[in-house]
Amino acid sequence: MAAGVAGVGLSWPSKLARSPNSILPPLSPSSRSSRRRVVKMALSVDERKKNFTLQKSEEAFNAAKELMPGGVNSPVRAFKSVGGQPIVFDSVKGSHMWDIDGNEYIDYVGSWGPAIIGHADDEVLAALAETMKKGTSFGAPCLLENVLAEMVISAVPSIEMVRFVNSGTEACMGVLRLARAFTGREKIIKFEGCYHGHADPFLVKAGSGVATLGLPDSPGVPKGATYETLTSPYNDISTVKNLFDTNKGEIAAVILEPVVGNSGFIPPKPGFLEDLRRITKENDTLLIFDEVMTGFRLSYGGAQEYFGITPDLTTLGKIIGGGLPVGAYGGRRDIMEMVAPAGPMYQAGTLSGNPLAMTAGIHTLKRLKQPGSYQYLDKITSELVQGIIDAGKRAGHAICGGSINGMFGFFFTEGPVYEFADAKKSDTAKFAKFFRGMLEEGVYFAPSQFEAGFTSLAHTSEDIQQTIEAAEKVLRQL
Repeated sequence: MAAGVAGVGLSWPSKLARSPNSILPPLSPSSRSSRRRVVKMALSVDERKKNFTLQKSEEAFNAAKELMPGGVNSPVRAFKSVGGQPIVFDSVKGSHMWDIDGNEYIDYVGSWGPAIIGHADDEVLAALAETMKKGTSFGAPCLLENVLAEMVISAVPSIEMVRFVNSGTEACMGVLRLARAFTGREKIIKFEGCYHGHADPFLVKAGSGVATLGLPDSPGVPKGATYETLTSPYNDISTVKNLFDTNKGEIAAVILEPVVGNSGFIPPKPGFLEDLRRITKENDTLLIFDEVMTGFRLSYGGAQEYFGITPDLTTLGKIIGGGLPVGAYGGRRDIMEMVAPAGPMYQAGTLSGNPLAMTAGIHTLKRLKQPGSYQYLDKITSELVQGIIDAGKRAGHAICGGSINGMFGFFFTEGPVYEFADAKKSDTAKFAKFFRGMLEEGVYFAPSQFEAGFTSLAHTSEDIQQTIEAAEKVLRQL
């Protein structure tokens, strides 16, 4: 089976061996019992739709708008691009979520990526309970930091030393400062539609919520903060070459999502990552992979293992915290030794390396390392995406999309989608109707055309088939 993209003309042979004996996710006994609990769907689709209500969510959200800007603590949750009532959730388990009105959903957001082994995994929860008996934060070194650091270093090809932080944004802030400190240069190249957190230098032609809300950049960012940020369309190596030609000896780093997830799912063209690696080496410029989203999701060693391209520095987050707040940046030893207290580049954090995040990360990575994990993710995710695309085409819609293991996306456009400008050709009004229709059928996708989706080891064949059937029904009605 090949991971690839339908409608964009790209495909890659899998980097993982395919075995008929390894298409099921590795499960512990407790995980098996949990899955049986969450898979059962007592109501028929028609009964569920008839009983679907968001009255309690509406009441709670109206109250929230008086307490928090827009009623949320992260913009995309407000459903601005899809309309309708934002959902207030109550609980999660496995591949399912429940809102405060009692509606149940098959979840393809996964807390925006961390829940790769499923929500509220029994073994992770048990480990967290034991760790909490010792305390939730020390503000000092703990042995668990060593354990997770060793796991990350052994897994990710580019990382010889690692620094844990508390979010992906913080990781990207730190890695940018480090790249500038190490090279003595200030300019960076980022790609249109790639999102590297909300630090000032990155809010130039960014993806994620910036793309979702249609914001050109962000007020409050001084011109000086972005003056040294150069941009290029993703997958456009000629523009990158031109930027190097016109800024010789001035570019500290090139940073990118190796597979874009914050403009929807957009993979690299064959040769694009290789060309970036070659050009950066020729110009003594650092290559940075932002693997906050792709790390431990495309493969155990991330996108860099999957594509066989080793950057100089890497940022991580999401999965390495197992659902708790976390981030990390790491890379070559000679670069990382610039970080304080080993070197002069300062960065610190009160809760960095806290025992709870370390524990959840350790047990999540242990599960992912079991044989068959990524084969199973590839199997269910490719079935899901192909099923939705086929249903869309049968219903007469322009649609394209693709997946790599546990990450996927689709666009309401004929494609091909090679960059953010292509993604913006999507029929976002149609996606909004599709999104709301799928909610009523008990399926929760990301509330934006410009966000990737995620599967987990907890998703079952029944989940996938139910989702495809729901999509078929909704797409016929659009």
